[in-house]
Amino acid sequence: MVTLLRHARAPGTGDPANFSLADCATQRNLSEQGRQQARLLGDALRAVGVKDAEVKTSQWCRCIETGKLLAVGPVQPTPLLNSFFAGRGDESASTQALRAAVLAKVDSRKPTFFITHQVNITALTGIVPAEGEAVFVRATAAGTIEVLGRASLP
Repeated sequence: MVTLLRHARAPGTGDPANFSLADCATQRNLSEQGRQQARLLGDALRAVGVKDAEVKTSQWCRCIETGKLLAVGPVQPTPLLNSFFAGRGDESASTQALRAAVLAKVDSRKPTFFITHQVNITALTGIVPAEGEAVFVRATAAGTIEVLGRASLP
């Protein structure tokens, strides 16, 4: 199973015109509410025994920070999880890469989190997740992706 997690609360939509992946100050970042949301989710995960998880994130600072605040495993920025919102990437290629990454986890026993953006999760699953919402998916033996459920903090 893979948990697709939309980054925690980051007010606004998209990123400013001067956006740069290399400079968090140019990006839309987590609010204090978003940081608290990520910490609470991490607390809940650790309470049920999630530790030493595989945590892959988009290269956007709000995704990396969400992963770090979960504190369930080392964060690995992964370009295939980057947003393609507003023409910043190729939706088809990004979705194919995400699909392949989920399918590669068909026999994974290690908790796996892919922290990404709404557009990426929607393109793969058809679900429009709220900020901080998790969508649980698994690869099937037939090579498809099945949505198992979704969860978010109140």
